[in-house]
Amino acid sequence: MESRKQGGKKEDMDLLVQDLDFRSAIYWPSSYMQNIAKVKGTWNREMIKSDTILKLLQGCNSLKRLQKIHSHVITNGLQHHPAISTKLLNFCAVSVSGSLAYAELLFRHIENPQTEAWNSIIRGFANSPSPLQAIFYYNDMLSALVARPDTFTFSFVLKACERVKAESKCREVHGNIIRCGYERDVVVCTNLVRSYVVNGLIGLAQTMFDNMSERDLVSWNSMISCYSQAGFHHEALKVYDRMKNENVGLDGFTLVGLLSSCAHVGALNIGVHLHRIASEEGFVENVFVGNALIDMYAKCGSLDDALRVFDRMQRRDIFTWNSMIVGYGVHGRGDGAISFFKQMLMAGVQPNSITFLGLLCGCSHQGFVEEGVEYFHMMRSKFNLKPGIKHYGCMVDLFGRAGKLEKALEIIGTSPSQDDPVLWRTLLGSCKIHKNVKIGEIAMRNLIQLRASNAGDCVLLATIYAGAKNTDGVLKMRKMIKSQGIKTTPGWSWIEVGNDIHKFVVDDKSHPDSNEIYCKLREVICQATLLGYVPEKSFIIVAGLITKECLETSTSCHSEKLAIAFGLARTSKGTPIRIVKNLRVCRDCHSFTKHVSKAFNREIIVRDRVRFHHFKDGFCSCKDYW
Repeated sequence: MESRKQGGKKEDMDLLVQDLDFRSAIYWPSSYMQNIAKVKGTWNREMIKSDTILKLLQGCNSLKRLQKIHSHVITNGLQHHPAISTKLLNFCAVSVSGSLAYAELLFRHIENPQTEAWNSIIRGFANSPSPLQAIFYYNDMLSALVARPDTFTFSFVLKACERVKAESKCREVHGNIIRCGYERDVVVCTNLVRSYVVNGLIGLAQTMFDNMSERDLVSWNSMISCYSQAGFHHEALKVYDRMKNENVGLDGFTLVGLLSSCAHVGALNIGVHLHRIASEEGFVENVFVGNALIDMYAKCGSLDDALRVFDRMQRRDIFTWNSMIVGYGVHGRGDGAISFFKQMLMAGVQPNSITFLGLLCGCSHQGFVEEGVEYFHMMRSKFNLKPGIKHYGCMVDLFGRAGKLEKALEIIGTSPSQDDPVLWRTLLGSCKIHKNVKIGEIAMRNLIQLRASNAGDCVLLATIYAGAKNTDGVLKMRKMIKSQGIKTTPGWSWIEVGNDIHKFVVDDKSHPDSNEIYCKLREVICQATLLGYVPEKSFIIVAGLITKECLETSTSCHSEKLAIAFGLARTSKGTPIRIVKNLRVCRDCHSFTKHVSKAFNREIIVRDRVRFHHFKDGFCSCKDYW
């Protein structure tokens, strides 16, 4: 084994070749056998040429086989052949059949590794469970001063920066990109934009994108996708406006990103426009586009349109079925969710945890307690799926809405995450529905012990106290908010008028048509009052005692009331009004919206943080069960 000594690291080389039978274990395809000379029935290793090894590596499809080929490389002194060592490394680092540990061992034995070798090891770790290692190798590459980073190097290390949320490193790589002259490389710049967005540096990403000398469709798609995944849905839709102005076409990836943003902000009109384009360009046959359309229609409050897309799809996957089941669930249509679940099983599609979230959500909103319990147990017993915190949250909500508060408390006690504030906050919300002071105080006590209480929790308990005419309890919550400086997320509502999304917050005066909106709101309140609308007394009490910063406390200017007034003023008669909220609909606004739907003969669809409410002719689809 003289060739092994040439590497200078005999122990490592011994490790690589140990337990391998070099003469008989390797499988040589018949097409290569003629290239290998035989001497007295044994392989003559000295006759194996580098081109033969390269051909073998080209057809390699498993780590075990690669190790056998590698053993021949070592025993024939070809371990320092640049092309061979690079191909060995690339397979181990990049292939799904490879091994990063083996790749590292190979990399350490490459003398003065060049750019391609560095790229392989950086790429491998950038896509691995340990992306930070990719950044370390990138640093080593710069320190070695032997190889120069290229388009691929920067793209792979930026991917690693994206995955580990390395904001400062992302900026540092950007500087090196400029120094190396790659600031005009469309691939590098696209990856830099993506990394900036994922790291929350939206302004820098937008500036980088604006300054790109060349933008291809991948660049536009990346910007839309990044914005959408980061929750900047308005910005994603604005990118599409720019694409149209610059006559840039779109593809399936563009549509999926845009439809996702439409779904989140409730932009049905834009979604319908995109659906038309998808049909004209033949993208509706794409299962991912079809799934995105179903999700968009369901989240924009149009289950009928979602069903039409579903029925026309020639190919469906688990996401297709889940989109329908979850869609029916959040619309409070537990019966529909169950029906689709049964069809899904008949189609031979295996459910996953998302499937059961949709089912449990539907059962909770429709009061199907027995069915919900059955599906919760079915997860583990029939499909071997372990319920997560969200599933336990659904069960707490299921029992809580049904008034079975003791049972909801028991579910929290049996859950593996009793210290999760979401469970206790869900229970507190149910106590508000059923005006249960005792269990409400238990829930609040646990939230305080977990140091997870916020102003919204205090207002919930204050509302429970107010309903029980417990003024001392309301005052106690007010004192807690003031003494601890507790804040909560302010309420807002979105409404789509035409192709524009308008956002309102409580007592909003920032809209350019503010005077017109408030004038219309006074008219709307008057008409609703004539039909019997009366502000809830408990909310008036809480509004007088809890500071405005904590919640939408004004009984006349909640964000959805302003959105409704704006929608009535700016849309033609008979047009449905669609609103998206970030908080739960309060009882006062729920009552107000029911009366408005009757007074103005409008369907008003409200998507709150938990579910949809379809108001029509003075009634709500939730039947006041939410």
